[in-house]
Amino acid sequence: MRRILTYESRRQPVASSSVFIGRLTRNGVYSVALVAISLLIGTMGYIYFEDMRTIDAFANASMILASMGPLTPLTTDGGKIFASLYAIFSGFLLIGISTLMLAPVFHRILHRFHVADDGDEAAEEGKKKR
Repeated sequence: MRRILTYESRRQPVASSSVFIGRLTRNGVYSVALVAISLLIGTMGYIYFEDMRTIDAFANASMILASMGPLTPLTTDGGKIFASLYAIFSGFLLIGISTLMLAPVFHRILHRFHVADDGDEAAEEGKKKR
């Protein structure tokens, strides 16, 4: 099974520009899909719990997903609980999508500097002392 985030190791050369653009595009497609699924979940939740019209439910889900807050005051306890959980989910989703989108960029920058983690540096120093 192919891993979602596949990158070259620090011993391999930096990936070409076309590979880098492909990674950005792939992660962008994954991010858009996550947002679309989340909007669908939010819209359906508002329709179910608050009995909103589809366009109002979509607008509320969009606003919460964008971290702006709901447009329509919530009237039911179920709707308030759903909106609270959806807002928490949206916050974590924002962090996850940001990480997903920036991972190829940070990897490329760090790869260019050949940043080694502490374990590799300790291993190299141990080899030098022998």
